[in-house]
Amino acid sequence: MNTTTSRNLTRPTHDRMLAGVASGLAGYAGIDVLVVRIAFAVLTFLGGAGIPLYLACWLLIPAEGSDQSIAAKGAADLRGGNQ
Repeated sequence: MNTTTSRNLTRPTHDRMLAGVASGLAGYAGIDVLVVRIAFAVLTFLGGAGIPLYLACWLLIPAEGSDQSIAAKGAADLRGGNQ
């Protein structure tokens, strides 16, 4: 029996501290949001990768209710797609 479900990775408008990146990743992976937040904090303090990774996710993961990420909207604007 094929019971595949479609999950979309989005940044929710609820349960967010900053941009909703940790909440979106946790919901998509099916884990507690605190685990993702701690992982970002650990990555930040051990080498500094947490902040650029968070910013990249913020730019690449679309907000809930949107079909495009911030980066995709910016690229469309540069191409002249949103006139």
